[in-house]
Amino acid sequence: MSHGNSSGTSSLRERVRPATAEELQNIPWLHTLTPAERRRAEAAVVVGDAESGDLVCRIGRSPTFWFGVVEGLLKMSNDNADGTSMTYSGLPPGGWFGEGTALKREPYRYNIQALRRSVVAGLPVDDFHWLLDHSIGFNRFVMNQLNERLGQFIAAREADRLNDPDARVARNLAALFNPVLFPGVGELLRITQQELAYLIGLSRQRVNEALRTLQAEGAIRVEYGGLRVLDLAALRAGGVAGRE
Repeated sequence: MSHGNSSGTSSLRERVRPATAEELQNIPWLHTLTPAERRRAEAAVVVGDAESGDLVCRIGRSPTFWFGVVEGLLKMSNDNADGTSMTYSGLPPGGWFGEGTALKREPYRYNIQALRRSVVAGLPVDDFHWLLDHSIGFNRFVMNQLNERLGQFIAAREADRLNDPDARVARNLAALFNPVLFPGVGELLRITQQELAYLIGLSRQRVNEALRTLQAEGAIRVEYGGLRVLDLAALRAGGVAGRE
């Protein structure tokens, strides 16, 4: 299912299994299909248990699956030979990704890596194309995904240029709470400050300061094991300071 992890231990492909009924229930695009389409898709979907550090997708490899996050947290990044890395997005539960690559059947231009133990679902790329050819509901879902992701990347580019770390944290958090791309998150994102710092490219201490500021402004509440969004519009604006 994947191409193993960076340390060369057992690959995700070796840990593939059929999806449980509960896991299938948490795959958002299945609900857009007709009963016959859904039966075909459910029979094709597999899941794998990814360990922290596992690469689900690797730059240069051809796509064999369209992937989604059932549980856990992944990151999409471009890791260069000189050791530098650019993170494009965090991928929390409910997020399906790589539809552009699957559409074109071209090699990946990014790595997808598990930041913690995660459950990853995969739809074989041939079944992905069959649904595109036969399902109006599936086409609408994929079109909506592509449109929403374009907006997300434009917002990410703007956030990267912000000199205010608080606003950068706010904008990045807003992206992770995107209800279209990541419907499995809801109002509570299970993430550590270290994971968030890794995704944004700031120190854990600076992220901690920003979270305290955003909590004082009423945009979020820091809870045990995660963050609860209270004002998504404020996060998208970069916090209260970002709207002034």
